[in-house]
Amino acid sequence: MRTLIAVASLAALLAACGDRPAPPAAAPAEDGARPTPEAPGPTPPVVPPPAPAPSTPAGEQGGTADWRQVVSAADAANLGRLDQAWRLGRAEAEDKGFAAQVEALGVLVDPNAGQAGRLQPAPGTYRCRSIKLGSNSPGGLGYLEYPFFRCTIELTPGGDLILTKTTGSQRTRGLLYPDTDNRLVFVGAQAWGMDETGYPDYGDQPVRDQVGVFERIGAARWRLVVPWPKVDTKLEILELVR
Repeated sequence: MRTLIAVASLAALLAACGDRPAPPAAAPAEDGARPTPEAPGPTPPVVPPPAPAPSTPAGEQGGTADWRQVVSAADAANLGRLDQAWRLGRAEAEDKGFAAQVEALGVLVDPNAGQAGRLQPAPGTYRCRSIKLGSNSPGGLGYLEYPFFRCTIELTPGGDLILTKTTGSQRTRGLLYPDTDNRLVFVGAQAWGMDETGYPDYGDQPVRDQVGVFERIGAARWRLVVPWPKVDTKLEILELVR
């Protein structure tokens, strides 16, 4: 009896320690074929980062479009007294015997002649002449009128509109800044004498600095009006025509 129990116990132990059944196979696909592992998708192309946009060259005065950030307090104050320079300069010229010459200039010496629209002259070459009304020293001439010289208007890649008087003993060069609907503001400096080949920058030599208003006074006619310039006169006018 004990032998039979021992044999039965050994058989049960061997059954418990035997190999476990293998897990069931994966289900076949609907068409009867076994599924295959999914192939990896295509590798996305590497897109290089966009190239940086080219920077716009900075303007000659640091890229600002506000002339007030460029001019000195003294020059800004002189510009604010433009009406006074017109009145006193013209009165002195007439009082010193040049009334006929002043009258003959017509619209060029009319303080209110500035016209709205098309303020910026096209780049190119212009004829230009200077008129000076009044004197900034006792005993000075009340009126000076010069022949026509050569001026240019240049538009730079940085957006600067530059006026240059290229011939004559007093030559000027500067930028034209937006201001109102009937005027621009000129900020520049003069070269003196025939030996100077370049132009000083505004602020380098204050006695050479010029700040004025630039206006269109006709279909193809402009003027630069500088009140209280450092030399010669109370009011200087530079006329430009095509």
